[in-house]
Amino acid sequence: MSIQDIQIKVADAHSIGNINAILNEIATHLGNLVARGDNALIDLKSLPFSPDEYEGLRAMLGRGEVTARLDSIGDSEIYETHFPGVWWVTHYNVEGDIVADLIEIADVPAILHSQWEDVRTGLGRLRNILSQSE
Repeated sequence: MSIQDIQIKVADAHSIGNINAILNEIATHLGNLVARGDNALIDLKSLPFSPDEYEGLRAMLGRGEVTARLDSIGDSEIYETHFPGVWWVTHYNVEGDIVADLIEIADVPAILHSQWEDVRTGLGRLRNILSQSE
């Protein structure tokens, strides 16, 4: 084996710059969440990321301890990254295509909050069950 046989992959400086830019934006939003409780949303599908940049961002953010999966019209996967308060939220259609890919900066992603109408309906069902068991 000679030096010519060694494969070298040179990182694209532009690619690293794009990842750093989005990480800086996330840091700013996370600071606003800590300081004022402001939530933020970054639409990854609207960004001109290459597949390598996308995977690089995934690697940089990593996966934390909390994961949720929803089944409504299509699946949704939500997981907290290595950075508490930074969530990766992916929504799929029924065919399994990604329809939304988001970074949400919040204590809990908005989609996981119960809707008040649903809570009221659930309370009504529970009270109905309780009244029938008396």
